[in-house]
Amino acid sequence: MNLKDIPKEELESMSYDEIAYLVLEKNGKKMKLLDLFKKVCKVLDLPEETVEDRIADFFELLSINKKFVLLPNGYWDLSTNHVQDMVVEDEEDSDSLELEDTEEELEEEETEDDDIFYDNELDDSDEDDDELKDLVIIDDEENLTE
Repeated sequence: MNLKDIPKEELESMSYDEIAYLVLEKNGKKMKLLDLFKKVCKVLDLPEETVEDRIADFFELLSINKKFVLLPNGYWDLSTNHVQDMVVEDEEDSDSLELEDTEEELEEEETEDDDIFYDNELDDSDEDDDELKDLVIIDDEENLTE
């Protein structure tokens, strides 16, 4: 669809990202954010102040919209013009590796526990009882009846 073929009323009802899509589609090449937004503003006959005031909102629109892709050096293009390299891990392989690592870690922990020195000669159980001998337990139900 050519921008010149679209009536002005319809253009005004379109969002910035929709117009940007048409601009990039017609242009056929990547564009810097500022240049792209200036074209959008030119299509809509917006004043120059609009570019400065709304450039951040325009950036956010493009960032959210999956139709656009941010390229190196600040260029934007249509995502349909670029193939994304996706690396898909086989979940079965990754799970088995994690289990193997976990088993090795367990074996290491067991050997480390064998090296820990425990002092069996001291028994603090008598001291704990002495600390609690003055403890008084009050049942809330008894207090309510009194």
